[in-house]
Amino acid sequence: MTDAPSRLAACDRALYRSVARLTTPVLDEPLRRVSNFANFSKPWFLMAGALALSGGPRGRRAALTGLAAIGATSFVVNQPMKRMAGKRRRPDRYGLGVPVQRWVRMPSSGSFPSGHSASAAAFAAAVGGVLPGLRPALRVTASVIAFSRVYTGVHYPSDVLVGVTVGALIGRLAARLALRWPPSEPNDKEHTS
Repeated sequence: MTDAPSRLAACDRALYRSVARLTTPVLDEPLRRVSNFANFSKPWFLMAGALALSGGPRGRRAALTGLAAIGATSFVVNQPMKRMAGKRRRPDRYGLGVPVQRWVRMPSSGSFPSGHSASAAAFAAAVGGVLPGLRPALRVTASVIAFSRVYTGVHYPSDVLVGVTVGALIGRLAARLALRWPPSEPNDKEHTS
């Protein structure tokens, strides 16, 4: 009888292989580009800039909240979590069958949890909490980025799942704190529902 961690690792590898076997060459280049573009949270910084410039006081609040959520999430994921995980090795893309045309540069940091996925979920949850009208688009964008990390072979599904969970929790907390902060204008409160 195998132990639970061994069964989870086997399940993780099986899911990874299932994604690797997807015959979707039309997605290869777009998801490679998405994965690369998401390095250093570029999409989120650009969106925060756009919100701050064109969204008025509410947009500035959302932008600041999203960036604060990314900062807190990045710290939690890249410091205690990656250290506690013992620098989990990245997947063997070649051995597990990820087509070479999907590959992006393999990060040198530990695999668990996914920082890209955590930051994407944090920003989406934080900004979506302050500006609910943006929530669906942010969730779709964050999901595509998270999936791209498995599709390009740089993360196991569990790395992404834990990253998304941590990011979403921190993002929701950031949004709640931002909405409790003294409103910047009198009718700011009416948009919180």
